[in-house]
Amino acid sequence: MPLYEYWCRHCRRKVTIYLPTFSQTSLSCPQCGNNALHRLFSTFSVRSKTYKDIYDDILSDSHLTRGMLMNDPKALAEWNRKMSQGEEVAPEYEEMIERMEKGEMPTEPASTGAGGSPEEG
Repeated sequence: MPLYEYWCRHCRRKVTIYLPTFSQTSLSCPQCGNNALHRLFSTFSVRSKTYKDIYDDILSDSHLTRGMLMNDPKALAEWNRKMSQGEEVAPEYEEMIERMEKGEMPTEPASTGAGGSPEEG
């Protein structure tokens, strides 16, 4: 099925929608439910490595696999970077990876809008 990319004018996010065929019917944003979507010109990518190749690379790196088994945030960040293959990711996801690269294991989603942790209150 083809992927179609849209910009939601309501929640200001780029969203990807799987459709069997492109139609001009009104679609809803999967993030906020609003139908203020604007279709974007999409590109396609050709991956030189399959996911199996990436998994094999990761599993052959004993330092990385040991870190992942120990829940080391830096190893988990490296795994995420390898799996995304340099593709653009959502800002929230990027923020989470950056926190892990600094050695922090996030316990809640990034940019939730909450006023801090319960311990701060």
